[in-house]
Amino acid sequence: MQKLNNFRYFSDKRSMKRLILSLLVVSAFFSPYAQEFDNTKTAITDELLSKITGLNEPQVINDCIVFTAEHNAHFVGIAFDFENFKQIHPFKLRTLRDIDGNPTDSWYFYILDIPKKAESISYRLIIDGLWTTDPLNPNSEYNRENGIRLSKIDINRNIPPATQIENDNTVHFVYEGESGQQIRVGGSFTNWDSWIYTLSEVKPGFYTLDLPLPEGTYYYNFYSGMKSIIDRTNPDRAYTTDGRVASVLVVKYPPES
Repeated sequence: MQKLNNFRYFSDKRSMKRLILSLLVVSAFFSPYAQEFDNTKTAITDELLSKITGLNEPQVINDCIVFTAEHNAHFVGIAFDFENFKQIHPFKLRTLRDIDGNPTDSWYFYILDIPKKAESISYRLIIDGLWTTDPLNPNSEYNRENGIRLSKIDINRNIPPATQIENDNTVHFVYEGESGQQIRVGGSFTNWDSWIYTLSEVKPGFYTLDLPLPEGTYYYNFYSGMKSIIDRTNPDRAYTTDGRVASVLVVKYPPES
């Protein structure tokens, strides 16, 4: 009888250890500190985060969407319609600190690479186990199929204009900056003469130029006075043979989708 009681004691003890271990794992998963953002992440992530100073409605930046949420919950996740809401992506914690290392502000964030050709994205948040719409996004719609309300982002309306190849064998150059400038473009297609083509200011601070170019790879920059300016709307860049940094444009017709 004593052996049986000892066996039950040790069995209960092992069960308790397993329970405690499980609770510790779950606690670590839902702890905001376990998800704190690591400043050694890639430069593109740092660049995106530097453009938001705290809580904001979802922002379309380049080819990404930045979501934020208040730091008053243990866990915030997000699920998307293009994944049939089958996967929950956890937010990470962003903490700002003063020169002494003391926290001054914090919020959750998640960065989504926009699916190719997506015109809109619907999603839901899960906050501490409860599904909800995004309180920071005023745009939502009722999904009759599932009987739920979803937060929504219109991609086309928010994506900023960019230099691109049009379908009529024309390159559409785009520059945004201060109003009242004389913005020119020059590159390998002008033998780096920047005084041939001048962009038109179609609205305050927004300049464009449509230029037919044959197929090929081109290097170019914008110019204001004698200053060379990289095309911020074009992520493809390279060094030219004379050591300058230039934007790169590969022209193919019809343009690749």
